Amino acid sequence: MSAHGVEEIPVCSVSAGPRSPEWKERLKEEYISLIAYISQNKRSDKEWFKIESNPEGTAWKGRCWYIHEMVKYEFQLLFDIPPTYPLTPIELRLPELDGKTSKMYRGGRICLDVHFAPLWQKNAPKYGIAHALALGVSS
Repeated sequence: MSAHGVEEIPVCSVSAGPRSPEWKERLKEEYISLIAYISQNKRSDKEWFKIESNPEGTAWKGRCWYIHEMVKYEFQLLFDIPPTYPLTPIELRLPELDGKTSKMYRGGRICLDVHFAPLWQKNAPKYGIAHALALGVSS
């Protein structure tokens, strides 16, 4: 997704990680951003993932997919919220792609170093889960 598209996703105002007393407020903002991002994708006919979290909002799992030449490729998507989030970005994992591309680290972690990390650092703590998905996985 382009930086312009990411700008359309609502940002978060609560700077809190999973160990913070304000985590529930941050989690509400995360869901608002995710709902807006999913709605934006559906409107442009670019829906590409479904995710859900554990009750605490710290462990997420789901599926993402890509359609190429009328063939749908679907993969498991996993990530955990690090204790130092949102200053530390999440590590997105596609375990089924482990070792199949140079853009993957062990366990299917997506390489987010070159372009993603500086953008995240510049925009933390405003960026959230929806922004990470848009910048790290979306085509």
